[in-house]
Amino acid sequence: MKNLQTMKHSVQKGFTLIELMIVVAIIGILAAVAIPAYSDYTIKARVSESAAMSGAAKTAVDIYFSENGTLTGADSNALVNISNAGSYQAEYVSSVTVGTGGAITILFRTETKLGEASGDNVTYTPASNGATLQWTVNGSVPAKYLPKT
Repeated sequence: MKNLQTMKHSVQKGFTLIELMIVVAIIGILAAVAIPAYSDYTIKARVSESAAMSGAAKTAVDIYFSENGTLTGADSNALVNISNAGSYQAEYVSSVTVGTGGAITILFRTETKLGEASGDNVTYTPASNGATLQWTVNGSVPAKYLPKT
């Protein structure tokens, strides 16, 4: 009789196996969702390096357009400061080139840190909107990694 009374008053210490399994399952589900999202986020940050690398070339194309009123002939040969654009490199960018009509192409290095964007490119294409240029972004990089304009 005394043992029964002491059993009723004993306080549970620790967690049951079921409670621990539920916590581990919840952590596993959260990790399964968070790790791919984090991976995409880091690749997008690395691809956004192209936006910074295109700044000087965009400025040169803008100046060419404001001085000539057209994008015809706006390439690396016409843009003196951008003639060495291929020498613009960064950790993930291997080259920056200005093509016909002022289109700026940024080529990424082949690196595992870039995931699906490894070896791909981003192209900034100008279009005249009266007195100013509007830039559009496209390229072989998956759309979820493209920088915003």
